[in-house]
Amino acid sequence: MTRRIRLIGAPTDIGASTRGSSMGPEALRVAGLQATLEGHGLTVADQGNLVGPANPWQASVNGYRHLAEVAAWNRSVHEAVHTALSENDMPILLGGDHCLAIGSISAVARHCRKTGQNLRVLWLDAHADFNTNDLTPTGNTHGMPVAVLCGHGPAELTGIGGVVPAIQPSAVRQIGIRSVDQGEKRFVRELGLEVFDMRYIDEMGMRHTMQAALAGMDDNTHLHVSFDVDFLDASFAPGVGTAVKGGPTYREAQLCMEMIADTGRLASLDVMELNPALDVRNGTAEVALDLMESLFGKSTLMRR
Repeated sequence: MTRRIRLIGAPTDIGASTRGSSMGPEALRVAGLQATLEGHGLTVADQGNLVGPANPWQASVNGYRHLAEVAAWNRSVHEAVHTALSENDMPILLGGDHCLAIGSISAVARHCRKTGQNLRVLWLDAHADFNTNDLTPTGNTHGMPVAVLCGHGPAELTGIGGVVPAIQPSAVRQIGIRSVDQGEKRFVRELGLEVFDMRYIDEMGMRHTMQAALAGMDDNTHLHVSFDVDFLDASFAPGVGTAVKGGPTYREAQLCMEMIADTGRLASLDVMELNPALDVRNGTAEVALDLMESLFGKSTLMRR
């Protein structure tokens, strides 16, 4: 039996370089998120938006912008996601910028430790988000969540969830990457992060990429998808703060989502970095929702 889905809004751009992703949760609701998922026979509850500190829009201090505020938002996200999982709901976190994945994925990792499940994280993104305060060119924490989750960052963030590191790099598969800072490239290689970048996808195709990224999962795997909307090519998804050309096409993105759905293992989801301030008539939100439908089993034909 499919678990109830719990929508959790996190309306903040506290970790981002561009304002506007704070409006992302409402854009998805305007696009018809709840009704669309319910149209696929799913039970959906919208718990509304979390509340946190305003964005002070200040310069970085010791390599971090808005550290106290970022920590506050991520603690709130952590508790909301963990509560949903504890009550046997499937949380969908509506961002908000991608720094919020610190709270979300640390909550999923905490849940997996409690239940004895293996965690697999699919990180769908144009960016590796593996910076530290020493490597970052900006101090924006939305470029750091994977590093923080792997234990590299300030205690205010790495300690969320109670265990440091929250996850091991081996739990993560990154897909669609095409923008990585210089120092970050070395760090990704040093820690052995598994990255299927756009060259890999160009050479091997999305089908082979997803087969590799999903390999090794079993009935005891909790699959978490962290979907940054800038994963998509900017030509059909312009409403993001850090758009990068050359991403997956619409069909490649659909295949990615459909193959995730085929596993039947999806148990939690982030939808991040949707920025209506940079969008055209909410079109990017509608594309994101279309892909979310595929994550939950929409397909052209009935498949075995």
